[in-house]
Amino acid sequence: MHLHDYVAAIVFGAVIGIVARILLPGRQPIGLILTVLIGMGAAVAGTWAADRWDLHSDKHLTVSGHTYDWLVIAVQVGIAIVGVGVAALLARAFSSDDDDRYGYRR
Repeated sequence: MHLHDYVAAIVFGAVIGIVARILLPGRQPIGLILTVLIGMGAAVAGTWAADRWDLHSDKHLTVSGHTYDWLVIAVQVGIAIVGVGVAALLARAFSSDDDDRYGYRR
């Protein structure tokens, strides 16, 4: 892999993570760096899953000489949505709210 492949993976992972946060309803108490890392992991896991179960379509997107499969992108975004949701649940479970001192939670 070349340097531009790593940069493309970071940018693509950021886009996938941000799309997942937009599609996931509610507010997620996780930061941008964690969102990008989840998106990058989802890009890798989605590519692996699509190859494993032969999920490929005839529709392709070409950006800067790289070709992307729409079905693979959908799998990647789906995995990112699950990842962002799990991270948000864990962040809420292990965070301390100001409301705790009053004896109730939201």
